[in-house]
Amino acid sequence: MNAFTAVRAAGELELTILMPCLNEAETLAICIGKARSFLDRAGISGEVLIADNGSSDGSQQIASENGARVVPVANKGYGAALLGGIAAARGRYIIMGDATTATTLARSTPSSRACEAAPTW
Repeated sequence: MNAFTAVRAAGELELTILMPCLNEAETLAICIGKARSFLDRAGISGEVLIADNGSSDGSQQIASENGARVVPVANKGYGAALLGGIAAARGRYIIMGDATTATTLARSTPSSRACEAAPTW
């Protein structure tokens, strides 16, 4: 499977950048800023979605203040956070990132044409 996952037949937004989150207050604003910058630079209509898995450090507020949409995910675990975020995503495609600065979108150059040409499973 490629970096993009086709999840919607049609959607208002082209791309959701999904970041699971559990107590990532120290790095979250930086990651959201990079994701939003990526969308702007690439000219992609998209959202940054934080799938929060019960943070107690103010991560939800930080995410909202930095322009991300936050969805609470009650089931614990990284996989559960991803599944909850995927279910809530509004984009036609989803890129999974992370809120710890471990992954980067700096060198990514997605194309909706490439995504549409990719096989779907």
